[in-house]
Amino acid sequence: MKTKYIISAVLFSTVLLFASCEDYVLDRTPLTSENDETFWSSDAKLRLYVNGFLPRYFVGYNVTWGTEYAPHHSYNFNDDIVYNGTQTNFELSVPNDRGSSSTDLTYIPWLESYVGPNWCFSWIRRANIMLNRIETKMQGVLTEEQYNHWLGVGHFFRAMEYAGLVQVFGDVPYYDHEVNNADPSDLYKPRTPRNEVMDAVYDDLVFAMQNVKLDDGYLNVNRDVVAAFASRIALFEGTWQKYHLNNSERAKKFLQLTVESADRVRNRGTYDIVTDFRTLFNSSNLAGNKDVIMYRHYDMSQSIGHYVASYCNMTENRYPNPNLSLIKAFICNDGSDWQTSTDAANKDFSHDNLIKTRDPRYEASFYKKLTSRSMSSCLYTVKFISRSALTYLEDGSAIASEYTSNYNENDCPLMRYAEVLLNWIEAKAELATLGGSAVSQSDIDLSINKIRNRPLGDAATAAGVKKTAAMSLANLPNSPDRGDVPQLIWEIRRERRMEFFDEPARLLDLKRWKKLEYMDVDLNPDIMRGAWIDANSADLKTALLDDSKKGILAVTDANGTVTVYNGTNAAQMVGFYSPTNLQKRLPFLNVTGVNPYLAPVGRNQRIDYQTKGFNLAQTEGWPNDL
Repeated sequence: MKTKYIISAVLFSTVLLFASCEDYVLDRTPLTSENDETFWSSDAKLRLYVNGFLPRYFVGYNVTWGTEYAPHHSYNFNDDIVYNGTQTNFELSVPNDRGSSSTDLTYIPWLESYVGPNWCFSWIRRANIMLNRIETKMQGVLTEEQYNHWLGVGHFFRAMEYAGLVQVFGDVPYYDHEVNNADPSDLYKPRTPRNEVMDAVYDDLVFAMQNVKLDDGYLNVNRDVVAAFASRIALFEGTWQKYHLNNSERAKKFLQLTVESADRVRNRGTYDIVTDFRTLFNSSNLAGNKDVIMYRHYDMSQSIGHYVASYCNMTENRYPNPNLSLIKAFICNDGSDWQTSTDAANKDFSHDNLIKTRDPRYEASFYKKLTSRSMSSCLYTVKFISRSALTYLEDGSAIASEYTSNYNENDCPLMRYAEVLLNWIEAKAELATLGGSAVSQSDIDLSINKIRNRPLGDAATAAGVKKTAAMSLANLPNSPDRGDVPQLIWEIRRERRMEFFDEPARLLDLKRWKKLEYMDVDLNPDIMRGAWIDANSADLKTALLDDSKKGILAVTDANGTVTVYNGTNAAQMVGFYSPTNLQKRLPFLNVTGVNPYLAPVGRNQRIDYQTKGFNLAQTEGWPNDL
């Protein structure tokens, strides 16, 4: 049961009149009596209303040049990425406004993007209106199956929106009804405790999984989609409860929901890991692909294209680039990690060697040669472009127009079966630390080893890439980098890091694990370094060894010694790329009045409450003064 997603160029006008965020509470007037009385008259009109939610939750690669939506851009703020210049900072002060004009870089997970998180509940209002109208106006219009299905879809979208709001702000006002615009105490209600909100999200997800249809056609949400996203939402909350709130019982509640929702998908027998990794992200049509539960389809014949592949086409200079911390995280294909491996080949960080000795996802994610077009690390990401698109680099032809501008047509896998499997195995491993059953080798074989056994493409095989050896519980790597993390959980986290590179997952993972210290340069200097280079090589010499690079080009050897290019020491420019113009981000941990894990509410929102005679508390960890 796959869902593909094409946004029509023209959205219906009537259902987009419900709300906006020009005001910061739910004080928008309802539909006019004429529209409200006539609209809720058929299954087809209800489906039209539901289509309005799709651009909110299933953005994919977007359809414009705006960098705030596509995963290839939204991924650029985490410990996998280095910038050519000053690293992007966390939000360090309370903004004046948390409305539609806010521009900070706090992550909004339900949009899969970086934009200013709005203190806005219009989408909650839309979901509640939908649920109310189905119950009060459509019982005699819909069949029982339709009635239950659409209620389930409404509960699902409300759960998605509230889960995202909680991940950004923590406590938020909870509404399970259409707000009475004449009741200020309802409009300006205080923040509802996180646990109460997430209990309601839990109930919404369970209801949706029980009522949404197994199959509602390619363009629509089905039960598999609901269950897959439920596994993502529940895993976030379960691990947040464990690592931030130390609440084992609530952690178990949501981790168990992760397992149960993932099992709903697994037990269907519809999905599998059957596609080589690179193809998943550059297929022109993911219809029928067993690796994908939900995807967005692009078609330039309908003027629906994106631009993500254009940032992988090797004509663009790229400033955010994969760093050494990420490179070192890739498991060796013999199943060991590089620190504890006894194979000398696994200590060699030259790019050609990494392609042959590391997990296949390394070769699939990066161009086969180092290049100065990767301004920060010399390692260039090509995950979202087909291999055939880059043959122009060797045959002297021009790059195909479909890989330029915003003419890209490769489909976006919005929810992959691999994520469901990794959510499932992580939840089981976390439950085992809370008194649950131990993870078995069979569990590992059904999840991580299934993923590691995915097919290799012909080009990867020709390049010497090998499948990574199966994970064995009896012989797990013992990485010295894992700190206080158990070996199994560390390796599951490593698997997620390799699998979801340049997708919107890593920052959310760091937040829920309470591990934002990985983004602190002082604690993790490898995030400011790039690939192992020989600046004298044919691919790099012309660009790197010129007078403009004096005092800027630098390398770090295996012992941590930094050598800066002075114009006469070219022969010494061998090591991890470490240009001197890379600057660390400002401190963000243990800073008074800063909570990097949650976003503050804007002053204007709090003043608005105050002028109406109510109080809106500031987010935990941020100054509560006005």
